[in-house]
Amino acid sequence: MQIRGTLMLLAAAFFWGTTFVAQLTGMDELEPFSYAAARYFIGFLSLVVVLFFTRKSRAKERRQKKYQRGFLIGLIIGVVLFIASSMQQVALQYSTAGKAAFITCLYIVFVPLGAKFLGKIIRRENWIGAGLAIVGLYLLAVGGNFSIQFGDAILFISAFFWTAQILIVDRFAAKVDLMELSTAQIFMTMILSFVTMFAIETPNLLSMINSWFPIIYAGVMSSGVAFTLQNYGQRYAEPSAAAIIMSFEAIFGALAGWFFLNEVMSAKELFGCLLMLIGMLATQWTLIKKSL
Repeated sequence: MQIRGTLMLLAAAFFWGTTFVAQLTGMDELEPFSYAAARYFIGFLSLVVVLFFTRKSRAKERRQKKYQRGFLIGLIIGVVLFIASSMQQVALQYSTAGKAAFITCLYIVFVPLGAKFLGKIIRRENWIGAGLAIVGLYLLAVGGNFSIQFGDAILFISAFFWTAQILIVDRFAAKVDLMELSTAQIFMTMILSFVTMFAIETPNLLSMINSWFPIIYAGVMSSGVAFTLQNYGQRYAEPSAAAIIMSFEAIFGALAGWFFLNEVMSAKELFGCLLMLIGMLATQWTLIKKSL
């Protein structure tokens, strides 16, 4: 089951990483919340279909007292997901897919730290990894005039909300109906995105139609499939282990940005990415040694 969970989390990382490209191209014609609203609407519809066709098997599991209803906790997680994904979407107007992916993945450092406050043991390598990641972030995001770019700062803050989302999912993954949780969290994110879109943007239906591919890809594969895979994967992995697997979205994001958008990083930025990756791996050194 642990291998199954690992594969689920790795697949989620792939879809999230490649979705950075979709998020960027989707904003060629759309404002951030218009794109997010359309994306999460598609994701919600795809999950409703799955929810319907799995209703009998899930009802049987509830009768056997295996899991509780997951709608309420899903709505709560959806608020956190909305904040995290909205900050990321806005930041992408000022950053690249590769850089955004790496900065977002600082959650791999924050998750063990957050777990410490929840009563779990924090190891020495967590502190070492945090230090390496911070140095890497500096090289990646801080310019020659010692100023952090606006988009980088937003992405850094969003990493704390991604951390909260991972820790909350870990808290409830083994206890609730995960299809209900996935559907509810995407529903809440969709509703809040629509509210924000109508409040501060000017929606354009034609632009949404023209952006159909990045909307559908992000909606189905990231919002629908990837977050569901995350929920099921975290049922079989502790939060720190789950974080390191999901952090590979940074690698997938950088590769996708290079392959599809011809993004190029400077030597300093590449070295910063390398240090962040080493920091990510360092935080999980004990778990890596056990698996070798």
